[in-house]
Amino acid sequence: MPLPKAPTKPATVLTSISAEPAREPPPAERPHHAVVPIAPMVRAPHAPLPAPTRPSPSARLAVVESKPQPTKATKRLRSTGAPTLFVLDTNVLLHDPTSLFRFEEHDVFLPMMTLEELDSHKKGMSEVARSARQVSRTLDSLVAATKTPIEEGIPLSALGNKDASGRLIFQTQAVAGTLPDSLPAGKADNQILGVVRALKNLQTTRDVVLVSKDINMRVKARVLGLQAEDYTNDKVLEDTDLLYTGVMQLPASFWDKNGKGMESWQHGGFTYYRINGPIVAGLLVNQFVYLENGTTFYAQVREIRGKSAELRVLRDYTHAKNAVWGVTARNREQSFALNLLMDPECDFVTLIGQAGTGKTLLALAAGLSQTLETKRFSEIIVTRATVPVGDDIGFLPGTEEEKMAPWMGALEDNLEVLNKTDDNAGEWGRAATNDLIRTRIRIKSLNFMRGRTFISKYLIIDEAQNLTPKQMKTLVTRAGPGTKVICLGNIAQIDTPYLTEGSSGLTYVVDRFKGWLHSGHVTLQRGERSRLADYAAEIL
Repeated sequence: MPLPKAPTKPATVLTSISAEPAREPPPAERPHHAVVPIAPMVRAPHAPLPAPTRPSPSARLAVVESKPQPTKATKRLRSTGAPTLFVLDTNVLLHDPTSLFRFEEHDVFLPMMTLEELDSHKKGMSEVARSARQVSRTLDSLVAATKTPIEEGIPLSALGNKDASGRLIFQTQAVAGTLPDSLPAGKADNQILGVVRALKNLQTTRDVVLVSKDINMRVKARVLGLQAEDYTNDKVLEDTDLLYTGVMQLPASFWDKNGKGMESWQHGGFTYYRINGPIVAGLLVNQFVYLENGTTFYAQVREIRGKSAELRVLRDYTHAKNAVWGVTARNREQSFALNLLMDPECDFVTLIGQAGTGKTLLALAAGLSQTLETKRFSEIIVTRATVPVGDDIGFLPGTEEEKMAPWMGALEDNLEVLNKTDDNAGEWGRAATNDLIRTRIRIKSLNFMRGRTFISKYLIIDEAQNLTPKQMKTLVTRAGPGTKVICLGNIAQIDTPYLTEGSSGLTYVVDRFKGWLHSGHVTLQRGERSRLADYAAEIL
């Protein structure tokens, strides 16, 4: 394609644009939508000022003011507008007695039917009855602390909860919310729904939201055009895939990027490294790191100081010379777990894994070794949550240990395996060992733990995923001097009603204790029970 010819005439001069600003209308005549003049922009001090130049008489620069873009503040109408009014269902208060103080700057409304249901649940020794009594005492303290009429609302910060800046509002008068005739008016849930609908019609300037743990009630509320939400403040994590595993794989370039100025020494039979580099920011104390690219490297983070971290090379429990009560680790995570279980400086250990990963076997082997061989602990205490998988079989006869015996089938199975680890002991030797073991193992019920103190004990909490955070706190705080607590469980097998993977007590302590100098956690990945159990756990 031929090129166009070069121009032979000079370019035409552009028509000049007047730089005179438009005359601003007087205040009395200014239109309602007029834009308020913007203050002149001040140039940054470090920017050099250009030399003043006179504009050309033939052309002047025209400055066009662009329309302001919407800021992020316009997207947060709910947080910057009127506070939301949350109407609480009774099950929320029974689930978390401190839920009144979890709504930050928003207001909380309690219908009269919620108070009636609280009163009906306060009798008894169950956890629900305890929660109902605790909520009743809290409400009584809030009412006693207020100096204003109760109709105006009670400040939730009256008892010292500074995070709760909203108000508690009681239903002080009858409100009528029209509901479909198909909903029975005498049912408590429907009466609460009627109150929510009436509040929605009265509170037109802000959102009215029903908070309930009852899925069916939330569905009915949405069908009626009402906002409803689940109570999620008790959930540690929304996605359990983000749960701390205690193990991190190092990149292949780990030594190149973090080995500058590295120090190495030996102490107490262990090899230590002090590293500096960008990876230190993502490490936690007692976290395990490994590198299997070429030469294997297994270590544990022992200390983090500023931008440097101290790593200690692990003892290899997959080797027969390091066997614990005749048990050797079969994979990498089991070796990590045994390093925690045998560490005298680690007081709290959590192990999570699917069925057949060896959680109970490893914990028992480490406990027997440190109780009968090294004499570090006086005895082993085993307990678990007595939550049945199917229908309850009824009351069990006998003493405390006899009543707990049917729940301790996993303990008996693992003791049988551990008793067969020594082939040279013979039948009489194994029988004597079995009798000795049973004198050092105590089976206790959770119902009688409150108020106790365990000194120099090895406490195993099995099936810990079925415990609530409050029950877990009760058990862990029983530890006295020299006691080690081990929590075992599989968060994919929760049998307790109203507990989920995110709100389980096991998930709670894993998240809260991570990074503490005297605690550790490992998520066991591979099952070692049998090929049938591994395949069933994978596909079912």
